[in-house]
Amino acid sequence: METNQEHKINKYFFLGIIAIFGLMLLYSLLEFFTAFLGAVMFYVLSKPLMELLIKRFHWKKSLAAALILLISFFIVLLPILFIGGLLYKEASLISINPASIYEPLKQLNTEIEKKFHFSILSGQTLSNIQQITTQGVSFILNSSLNFFSSITMMYFFLYFLLININRLEAAIVFYLPFRRTLIELFGKELVAQTISNSLGMPLIAVVHGLLSYLAYKICGLPEAGFWGIITGFASVIPLVGTGLVWIPASIYLLFMHQTGYGIFLLSWGVIVIGLSDNLIRFLLAKKMADVHPVVTVLGIIMGLRYFGITGLIFGPLLISYFIILLQIYYSEYQKPANDKRKKRNILPDYLNFSMNKKNKKQ
Repeated sequence: METNQEHKINKYFFLGIIAIFGLMLLYSLLEFFTAFLGAVMFYVLSKPLMELLIKRFHWKKSLAAALILLISFFIVLLPILFIGGLLYKEASLISINPASIYEPLKQLNTEIEKKFHFSILSGQTLSNIQQITTQGVSFILNSSLNFFSSITMMYFFLYFLLININRLEAAIVFYLPFRRTLIELFGKELVAQTISNSLGMPLIAVVHGLLSYLAYKICGLPEAGFWGIITGFASVIPLVGTGLVWIPASIYLLFMHQTGYGIFLLSWGVIVIGLSDNLIRFLLAKKMADVHPVVTVLGIIMGLRYFGITGLIFGPLLISYFIILLQIYYSEYQKPANDKRKKRNILPDYLNFSMNKKNKKQ
């Protein structure tokens, strides 16, 4: 007869084998991990529409899934492909003629040297800028090629998630060793974090990119489309955000004797772009989760390193999911133990007395 100790040994041995096989599968399928994350993200966003088509209008699952894929392509992916194509085109031009990027910096350095008799850009600094620009362009070109292959696999995963709707949730409820209430909390937080990272951040980036492109075009800055896209990407960085682009651009215009355009761009950045950020966050406040800036910064750094451009979304999303799991673990295993400790009376005695009387009356 198997003893309790032998049962524990067999249990941990079996779990160890499962963990080894899981890590092997994860390593071998790591290149499709981004596509799977994208499929889960779109599944969470499109699930209400899928359920509406199936339950209310009695559509077949395959037909409803095909419609959602078509809608996602025109509403979400087509603009992304357009922006990616424009970025790829600009990156290709810069790779052919890198001087178009750092030549304006040389002009700015010359003007500053004339007025203030000192140079802010040495030959070594310009060389470093040229090297960073070349690396950035290569990164964009390589990421663009990987992006198209990830999109294909993402649609493959998404289709099967949609036609097997609610099976993913059922598997999570069945296999996770947590109480149902905690799993429901995990589901709500997962949806909130997914909407915040996959809908809120890209929407803010698109609006900021379009507004900055309009301002750059009015001011006559070269490559306004490219810098508009860069401004949109910069909007995901907390605290500084789009100011990383339009503030130096305003300074450049001021030093290049275009004072009116410089003041206009500076005012546009502070008033229009700044207010648009607050307006979008206010409109999506009920849908978006409160993502800490540290999570966003670390997620972007990690995401860009391991997932390329798509890591701007998936990096913060993964860290948010990890934090949710930590909260569930605390609620399941740590909090009950802490609640057993003797409670401290923080309120004064007269308040405790009045609270006790109120509880007795109830």
